[in-house]
Amino acid sequence: MVVEIPRWTNAKVEVVNNEKFNPLMQDIKKGKPRFVRNCFPHKGYIWNYGALPQTWEDPTCLHSETGARGDNDPIDAIEIGEGVAKRGEVKQVKVLDIDDVKKHYPGLLDATKHWFEVYKIPDGKERNEFAFNGECKDKAYANCIIAETHEAWQKLIHAKIPHKTETYNISVENTSVEGSPFRVESEPLKVTETHEVMREEDSEDYNGKWYFV
Repeated sequence: MVVEIPRWTNAKVEVVNNEKFNPLMQDIKKGKPRFVRNCFPHKGYIWNYGALPQTWEDPTCLHSETGARGDNDPIDAIEIGEGVAKRGEVKQVKVLDIDDVKKHYPGLLDATKHWFEVYKIPDGKERNEFAFNGECKDKAYANCIIAETHEAWQKLIHAKIPHKTETYNISVENTSVEGSPFRVESEPLKVTETHEVMREEDSEDYNGKWYFV
């Protein structure tokens, strides 16, 4: 898992898949950096939040069970270990079964569902709704979704399907995928640009208040 947003932070940072080598960048909306609001009783994100590499939700495919299209990004993942991760850290993670989470972290699933339901409300948006009537799916189901989205990524990175369409535009250059026509040599690569993430306390767009929603 690539950590985009460490626990208890608010800056909305994500993998940008239309930039070369898919860097992490803070999301900008109307020229301003985005922050997630603090929905009582939480502070920012309540787990380490990130993306699973080598997965892709194909926006041209309609999911047979949910009726939703892919969001053109890697699969989102939440890491519930005890440590607070660092942004950009690559963490080894494993898929957990729902009963294990209920047993060892009682209350976390309910808190997670509530967080995802309300976190956009302070910005004037509606409550989020969930597929499967909000039921948490098990480990086997999650592994199937990971396999499906990995297969979609494989097709993308090996040019089995186009990486530029009217729907999406993805930078597929890479330094390590065997057999990919987009693979480039790593030696000549240099970091030519860095992307700073604005801290909450340095931004006038973050107020630090609790929202009771």
